[in-house]
This record gives sequence, C-alpha cells and structure tokens, in this order.
Amino acid sequence: MKTITQEKIWLSSPHMGGTEERYVQEAFDSNWIAPLGPNVNEFENTIARYVGEKTHVAALSSGTAAIHLALELLGVSKGDEVLCQSFTFSASANPILYLGATPVFIDSEKDTWNLSPELLEEAIVDRLSKGKKPKAIVAVHLYGMPYKTNEIARISKAYDIPVVEDSAEALGSSYESTKCGTFGDIGIFSFNGNKIITTSGGGALLSQNAKYKEKAVFLATQARDDAPHYQHSNVGYNYRLSNVLAGIGRGQMEVLDDRVSARRANFDFYYKELSEFDKIQFLLEPRGYFCNRWLTCILTPSFEAREKIRLALLEENIESRPLWKPMHLQPVFSENLNFLDGTSEDLFNRGLCLPSGSNLSSNDLERVVSVIKNEI
Repeated sequence: MKTITQEKIWLSSPHMGGTEERYVQEAFDSNWIAPLGPNVNEFENTIARYVGEKTHVAALSSGTAAIHLALELLGVSKGDEVLCQSFTFSASANPILYLGATPVFIDSEKDTWNLSPELLEEAIVDRLSKGKKPKAIVAVHLYGMPYKTNEIARISKAYDIPVVEDSAEALGSSYESTKCGTFGDIGIFSFNGNKIITTSGGGALLSQNAKYKEKAVFLATQARDDAPHYQHSNVGYNYRLSNVLAGIGRGQMEVLDDRVSARRANFDFYYKELSEFDKIQFLLEPRGYFCNRWLTCILTPSFEAREKIRLALLEENIESRPLWKPMHLQPVFSENLNFLDGTSEDLFNRGLCLPSGSNLSSNDLERVVSVIKNEI
C-alpha cells in the first residue's frame, strides 16, 4: 500500500457554527453543570419552534435513549412484538430488546429505501392471524429521506398500532412542508457527532402529546417521585441531556438550515458529476419530499463494484461506508421473524455512502469524484 500523504476526508464530521462556545460558557458562568438548566430548556424550545405542529420536546442523552423511552411510553413490555424497519442502524432495534420485547423485521420499498407499506401490512395481518397484535411500529427516515408517511399512517390508524418515528438522520427533512419528527405518535432525533448537527452525544423525543414529554422527562431523571426524600415508584433512567451539551445544541440549531443547504449542495455536486455514468445510480426525491441529504449514497452494479470504489477511496485517505447492513442479516437478530422481498439486502450489497459533511471543501468533493471516475 502506498504512503498516504493527503489529508483525510471524513464521511461526516462535526461542524461548529461559532456560537456554541458562548452558550457553553454561560453554563459554566452560571454553574448550571447538570442534566437540567437554561440551555436544556431553550434547546427544547428551539427544536419545538423549528418542527412546529405544536410539538413538545424532551432533550435526552441519545437518540437510542429516545427510542427506548418512546417504546416504554407506548406500553411495550416483555413478550410484546414490535414491527421494525430492517434497513437501518441497530439503535432502531436494540431498545426493543431492552424492554424484553421482540423485533419483527420488515423490508424496504425502492422509492425511498424505507419501510415497505405492503410488507408492513402483510406482517400485521400475519401476526393478527396468529393472535399476536404488534405493540408498535418503528419506521425510519433513512439517510434523511422521509418514509411514505401517508401510507404508514393509514396502516397505523387502520390497525390501531402506534408509530415511533425514527428521525435520527432526518432533522431538517420534510414531506409536503411538514417536518420529519412530527409524523409518528412519538418522534426522535439524534445529535450524535456524525449527524447533521451535534451536541457531541445527545437526542430528543418529540410528541404532540404533552403527557408523553412529561412522562419521558420523569423517566429520564430516574423516575423520582414528588417527595422531599428520594422515593421511586417506577424504574427510571439517567437519560437527560447535560446543560453543557445543550449549549452546543443551541448554537448548532442556529446554523441548521445552512448545514442542510450545504449537504444538499454536496448531493447536487455528486449527481452532476456522476449521474451520467450508467454504473452509478442515486436516490432521487419523490414529489413532495425534501431530504436533508445527511449522507449522499450511490448504487453500483454489484458488491464487487462497490468494494472496488470503497477501497480506491480508502487508498486515497477518503472515508466512505457501505449502506446499513439490514437487521435481519445481523448475527444478533438471525433468529427473528422477518417479512422480506430482497430490497434491503440488494441495497446493502450495492450501495455506498460518500463523504457528505457540511464542512467539505470543493477540493474535497473533486478528490472524491476523481477517484470514483477512475474506477468506473
């Protein structure tokens, strides 16, 4: 292997806006170094204003924690089944196991790469025929592309099964001008370091039901009862977001629209430079969809073609990544029931995520494209 001399191009790195440090300093100056405080309150308010729809927001320690609490709020418990999108990151499914429930995995459709309404309904009918009504649905806006919200909502309503809307990758995305995070009974965001904005580590739970927000905060702060001493009638968690990290979030929210624009510009550049090649395909926005383009993804003709490009990029110190390996293919879930048509497995085998950070330079983008063109 040749010696690497060029600067590394990351897949998706944090991008500070400049005001984060001021809000963090306010936390230090006021001694609000705790999992509550003015930054937490205002961060929640800012998110609520951004997504609209009279949404209530609880700032938490991670998106995974938000999914865990969402499932618990919806009554998921030991022995239940939860229908979960297979083509996603493991954090969409792991919290189902935290509660002693069992995930049943559903494949994707080709228009958005998200939860297939047809297979979802097939799974529900199957489980009902066996006397096992699913307790919840976990639907994901993968790579920032909204899932088929109308179709999933129709199925949810028809069978009276609530939806946990995993918007970990979709802050800033929308369908018909309605922001992602507001379509499900409960929505979640992630502010992990590689997301479109970050609090280093963090997440949020959203709902138009104020009681869900209130109960989430209660559970996230160790479920302490209203008493002068420490009294607990429920099992709680240490899931509240730090006031220090919420300060980072406040600064990040001020530049969110700029970050979305930058990532969409990355997609436009890649599309302009590579779409002319028959061997490269892109996921385009269906009518009415607005994708934040958290990560720009391409489809190649085969696993071998994908690996050829990935390894060539790696050789040039450029980070790329295969699309998510579906949950039904993961060893930990190998015995779980699933409803499949091969879509997600094909996408995983042929798909590659390209560097997509909002802090990429034009030279960075040109380096990426140059390597890919040399390999196709």
